[in-house]
Parts: sequence; C-alpha cells; structure tokens
Amino acid sequence: MLEKIFRLGKEAAIYGLSSILGRFLNFLLVPFYTNYLLTSEYGVVANIYAYIAFAFVVYGYGMESAYMRFVASPEIGDKRQNFSVPFFSLLVSSFLLSLFIHLTALPLASLISLAEEHAPLVQYAGWILFFDTLCIVPFASLRMENKAIQFATLRVLNIVINILLNILFIVGMGMKAEGVLLANLLASGATFVILLMKVASQLTVKFPPRLYRELLKFGLPYVPAGIAGVAMQVIDRPILKALTDDATVGIYQANYRLGVVMMLVVGMFDYAWRPFFLQHAKDADAKILFSKVFTYFMAVLLFVFLTVSLFVEDIVRIRIFGKYFIHPDYWGGLSIVPVVLLSYIFTGAYVNFVVGIYLDKKTKYLPYVTGAGGLINVAVNVWLIPQFGLMGAALATLASYVAMAIGMYVASQQYFAVSYEWKRILKLVSITAIVYAGATLVGLEPASWSGILTKAFVCLLFVLLCIIVKAFDPAEVRFLRDSVLRRFGAGGQRIESP
Repeated sequence: MLEKIFRLGKEAAIYGLSSILGRFLNFLLVPFYTNYLLTSEYGVVANIYAYIAFAFVVYGYGMESAYMRFVASPEIGDKRQNFSVPFFSLLVSSFLLSLFIHLTALPLASLISLAEEHAPLVQYAGWILFFDTLCIVPFASLRMENKAIQFATLRVLNIVINILLNILFIVGMGMKAEGVLLANLLASGATFVILLMKVASQLTVKFPPRLYRELLKFGLPYVPAGIAGVAMQVIDRPILKALTDDATVGIYQANYRLGVVMMLVVGMFDYAWRPFFLQHAKDADAKILFSKVFTYFMAVLLFVFLTVSLFVEDIVRIRIFGKYFIHPDYWGGLSIVPVVLLSYIFTGAYVNFVVGIYLDKKTKYLPYVTGAGGLINVAVNVWLIPQFGLMGAALATLASYVAMAIGMYVASQQYFAVSYEWKRILKLVSITAIVYAGATLVGLEPASWSGILTKAFVCLLFVLLCIIVKAFDPAEVRFLRDSVLRRFGAGGQRIESP
C-alpha cells in the first residue's frame, strides 16, 4: 500500500515539477505587473480574467472529465473516437462562441463595466478562450497516457512564451493591459499548434452519436458545477469592482496570487490523483489507501500554510535590481494571504473527496455541491466587502470552499465510504494552529535576520511536534525514509542508517 502512495507522490512530483516551474515563472508576472502597471490597470486585467475563467467553463462543458472517464474504461467506440468526438465538438462550439464575442465586443465591454477603449481586450479574451479550449482534450490525453514529460514541457513552454511576450509588449513597446492579453493570446495559439502536431494521429472522422450523447450526459453537469466553482475563485473581483474600484481589485489580485505555492501543491496533486484513484479503485485495500493519502496530503498542505504565512512579509520586501518583489502600493492587502492559503487547503480536501461521485458517475451532485458554495461566496462577499473590504472578499472565498468540501464529503461518502483518519488530522490541525498563533502573537519583525531565523525554527518546531505527538505512523515514516534513501543511495543501493 505504501508503495502505491509513494508512486502517487512520484507522479504528482513529475507533474508538480513542471507545474512548480511553470507557475513560478508565471508568478513572476505578479511583481512584474505591480512594478509596471498602476493598481487600476492591474484591476482591469484582473476583472477581464475573472470573466475569462467563467467563460472557460462554458467553453469546455465538462469534456475534459468526460474524456478521461470514458477513455479510462472504454464503453463505446475505440480510443481514437473517444479522443476525436470531444475534440471536434469543442472545436466547433468554441469557434462559434469566440466569433460571437469578437463581433459584440463593444456591448460586452459595457456590460462588464469596461471603458469603450478596452473593447479590443474583450476580443483578445474571446480568442484566448478559443485556443485554450482546443488544448483541453490533447492535454488530458497526455495525462491519461502518462506522458508527463511532454505535458510538463508544453505547459512550461506556454508560460515562457507568455512571459517573454509580456516583457516585449509592456517594457519594450509601452503597452499596458493590452500587452497582457495579446501576449496570452499568442502564447495560447502557439501552444495549440505544437500540441496538435503531437496528438494529430489520434484524430478520426468517425463520430458515433451514442458516444457523444454519453459524453454530454457525463460532462454537462460540470458546467453549473464549474461555474459555481469558478465563482468561488473569481466572483469576488467583479463584486469588489462594483463595490469599490479598479485599484482595490488590483491590490486584491496581487495578494491573492501570493497564495501560489498552495495552489501549486493542490494542482500538482490533482493532476496525479484522478488517474491514480481510477487505477486503484478496485483494489482490495483501496479505501484504506485513499484514507492515508488524504492524511499525508493534509500534512503537506498545513506545512505549506504555516511556512508561507510566516514568510510572506519577508518575500514581498525582497529587492531585485532596485525594485521590491511586490511594489509597496500593494502591501496593504498582505493580511488576506493566510486566509487565501486556508481556502486552498479546503480545495485540496474537495479534490480528495470527489472519488465517490466520480467512480459512480454521480456527477449530477456536482451542481448542488458547488452551487451551494457559489451562492455562499456571493452572499458573503456582498455582506462583508462593504464592512471589511479586501478581507471580506477573502473570508467569502474561505466560507465557500469550506461549504463545498463538506458538501462533497457528504455526497461522495454515500457511494464510496472512506474512513478517514480524523484523529491524526485533528492532531495536525491543532499543532498548526498553536504554532501559528504563537508566532503571530510574538510579532516577528519582517525582513530581519532574527525574524527569519525564528520563523525557520517555528517551521521546524511544527515537524518536531508532529513526530512527538505521533501524528504520523512510525512504520509509515520509516518506509518513506527508506524509499527515498534507496532512490538516492550510491549505485541505487539502499543506504542503511548508522
């Protein structure tokens, strides 16, 4: 069993290394934007990308999940048909939607409270959605075929192209928000062309109507569920825009993105998790296996929460070539970072709990679970933003993810009941809360060596306390230690402890 967990970790690491590298490169755009764009200009960009996130759910209408489910255990048609049917469906629908956006850009810009001069940004957004949608099935195919290196290379290449074009357009050509969207469009188009060349052999013109109906039946419930899910991630930007101004949205966006490390961990786990539980769901010890995966995953997330929360004020004050990592104009929103990190922890729990409804094809529950979270998000945003501003939006995000994780747990347990190790998890949560509260009350000085060393000691203390209270099974710890040593020992031989 532990071998399986270790293998999951390796697969997550393969995706994760690319994801970490790619997201880190992409994250570098945040300090870049904060130093070259005014808070109001960054707010315009954040607002447009919030609407792109909503539209992407409609553009994809659940075809990624449907493809992965049906290609994992083909019930209708062959492998090429299971690839081609969702791909061509997305090709036609996304082209028609993007053409509509292009032709109606001016009224759409007015609808989302953008100035007339920003109408071209709406057109760019439409074609970004077109190319990104066409990449959905090809990327999912690489994941299902365990072509992690190809997947990783293309993901990183997309981000590198995007960053280079951002520098060219914003620094070299003096563009502002337009440069951000144009760079993304060209990067997405280039990625699709390269990706299509790698998967073109899987295309066929055979189009079984029954397969298409089944794909739609499985995938369409992801649309309302996806919209609700996106609402929990980005609806706060339009609401902030309506209740405050573009500058506030810009500050919020920059600090929200500082939770990138937690987002990376959850994202890299999700890439490996779905293929993993599909492959092991029928194992005799599957439920015990999934329970232990959840325990260790939560331990990692809590450690990340503690580390990033403690060091974020030191990170933003780093100076590179005379400029702060994050411009001081944006520091007013740093207090939301721990709340954002905590929200991602509940996102990770949701990802774990999805097993039951995924295996039993009970996707009809998704709209109810995520819909409840989305409604809570909107209601709490409207309630708290007038009182607490940025913090109100962050708390609304947290409340919605808590609700969604609980809802998914209740729904999934009906079809695939897993006895999670709640006592061990409670120990981990308690230790995190005590250590974080203690460090916060002390009030460590940011950007000072004494403060940095003390924070490092606090993170080490977290690990030591977990061992002392036996939050981890000693046998499992020994296994993981020996597995690592075997892989890094000289000549591949196991290294024995002295």
